[in-house]
Amino acid sequence: MELDFAASAALVEKGDPDRFAALMTVPMPERAALFVLAAYNLELAKIPWVSQEPMIAEMRLQWWRDLIEGIGKGEGARAHEVAGPLHAVVTQYDLPLDLLDQMADARRWDVNKDAFEDRADFDSYIDQTAGNLMWLGALTFGATAADEAAVRARAYGAGVARFLAAVSELEARGRIPLLDGRAEGIRALASDARAKLRAAKVSNKIAPATRDAWAADKVVSLAEKEPQRVADGTLVLSEFSRRFGLLRVALTGR
Repeated sequence: MELDFAASAALVEKGDPDRFAALMTVPMPERAALFVLAAYNLELAKIPWVSQEPMIAEMRLQWWRDLIEGIGKGEGARAHEVAGPLHAVVTQYDLPLDLLDQMADARRWDVNKDAFEDRADFDSYIDQTAGNLMWLGALTFGATAADEAAVRARAYGAGVARFLAAVSELEARGRIPLLDGRAEGIRALASDARAKLRAAKVSNKIAPATRDAWAADKVVSLAEKEPQRVADGTLVLSEFSRRFGLLRVALTGR
């Protein structure tokens, strides 16, 4: 099936340029599906920040949850630049609808200003957002149940890397992102993420679906070494490191 993913790719390029660059190294036709899934993730991630009214944000998240439920009931695709292609991807690859619904439900944390209850609550948030997104992408490459633990471990590392890089912005917007914002707490979280990344053995067949994690090891290692960067909002790699690292991944597939 020819998938119209141009609008999704354009949204990702504008709203999540690092992910866009990584996905551009993925072969077709799976690249199209990954762009649509990434656009869905981006739409959800934006919702808590487009309105100061939590009720409005909750209603927008519910719109997506209703849409996912509708796909399960056999309803037709909606006329929306992301919803339409998402319907096509879910249908073509027979993706689990509960994972897409969890991605929307998890974003309620972004809407509210409550802290995470505990580490298990934080880990669940990372897994239902970054983990579900990467696992859904892996399924488009034919991943099996035996692959899931490794994919989710890699996704956890990538999700924590992105989350740590966003901590200062989250705090500026009134959120309480970290259970332990001290240097020791940041180091411990970054160390755990790095350990998961390095232990994750993803098969070559589905590795392209995890390519978005290409810089995660460097980011969490930097956070572990210089935890003050998290609070300062400077947990970023140099432009040279980013370009060279992604080029190396694209050429070697590793």
